[in-house]
Amino acid sequence: MMTPKEVAETAVKALDAKNAHDLKLLRTTDVTVLADYFVICTAASTTQIKTLADAAEAALEAAGETKLHREGYRSGSWVLLDFGCVVIHLFMEEARQFYNLERLWADAEEVDISALLEQADRG
Repeated sequence: MMTPKEVAETAVKALDAKNAHDLKLLRTTDVTVLADYFVICTAASTTQIKTLADAAEAALEAAGETKLHREGYRSGSWVLLDFGCVVIHLFMEEARQFYNLERLWADAEEVDISALLEQADRG
């Protein structure tokens, strides 16, 4: 069984591999009982949101994690994937600005994920 941090890192890598934009990992253990980590990213299109959701689900389920809930998949502008210890938030740019989770969860610690990201290498 993976630790919450490993679950979050697996999600980050899967999203990065599908070119998620502005990927953030927040450690929320000390600020909410909802989850240990929030993964937040932006997609360029509704098609990409579904691609990102599918990729994150596939990677985590392959690692033995069970999805508890999925919300917004049909709406297109945002998707929430709840894996218990990790909640993944996928947004179109406008929805991300509207919900502004980084401000809402400003007390959460932002985790440095630069070592996990392939995109930095690709420029």
